[in-house]
Amino acid sequence: MAGPDFLIIGAMKCGTSTLQAQLAAQPGVFMTTPKEPNFFSDDPIYAKGLDWYGTLYDAAAPGDLKGEASTHYTKRPSWPDTVDRLQAAVPDPRLIYMIRNPVERCVSHYIHDWSEGRIAHDLDTAIAKLPEITAYSQYAMQITPFLDTFGPERILLTSLEAFKRDGAGELARIGAFVGMAQPAKWQDTIAAQNVSAQRIRRMPLQGLLLDNPVAEALRRRLVPKAIRARIRKARTMDTRPTLGDATRARLETTFLEDRAVLATLFPDHPALTDCYPFAAS
Repeated sequence: MAGPDFLIIGAMKCGTSTLQAQLAAQPGVFMTTPKEPNFFSDDPIYAKGLDWYGTLYDAAAPGDLKGEASTHYTKRPSWPDTVDRLQAAVPDPRLIYMIRNPVERCVSHYIHDWSEGRIAHDLDTAIAKLPEITAYSQYAMQITPFLDTFGPERILLTSLEAFKRDGAGELARIGAFVGMAQPAKWQDTIAAQNVSAQRIRRMPLQGLLLDNPVAEALRRRLVPKAIRARIRKARTMDTRPTLGDATRARLETTFLEDRAVLATLFPDHPALTDCYPFAAS
């Protein structure tokens, strides 16, 4: 199987789409389409077999560094078999794990799933009822199996905060880690990807009823503008939701405990400060 040289393994809503786009724009780097195959995590996709997965890299040029970016790989306990499957197929990969303020990641996760129509609860209720939102922000818990299996020298930890501070420098560091022959160069023409800013809820059959050009033309002709505006407003989250004090306090306690473990795995890493502004100095 012609597999990857490196993988971006998460975390969800931490800037991996922007990182993937920047790497895909570098000479000598090939990134898969789709961006997130989720092959080693999702059982139905894994069932397609390694030969199918290998075809995702068929378009790579000889000598290209090949990579993919699947955030499901750090979604324990939802997808528990990822590490074993990856080790069996790609025993010596380079892995990039991108994190951010874990509380803010939870909020962005909620917005994403609300926009996709997967969540109907308010933010605090969703946090209480859906433990995976919290689990995906417990970065030490997520990365430990990869460290135990592949070793710390195969894993690079980065953060959204680091990219906001010095995107070019952080991209160059990642490029060197994955083995680029020339320094990676930041592409200013590439906009930030997959940003949860619009906050418009998808509807059932949206592709057929809303995104279809014919349906759109009929809608504009037959449905008064005022009614269309009211429907759009009902589907829009006007402002970024905020956590209640009690929920925030519980999350911060959980994430500080996880941070303590992360500090033993990546001692003195800037992310320990950048991503945890609520940690006591």
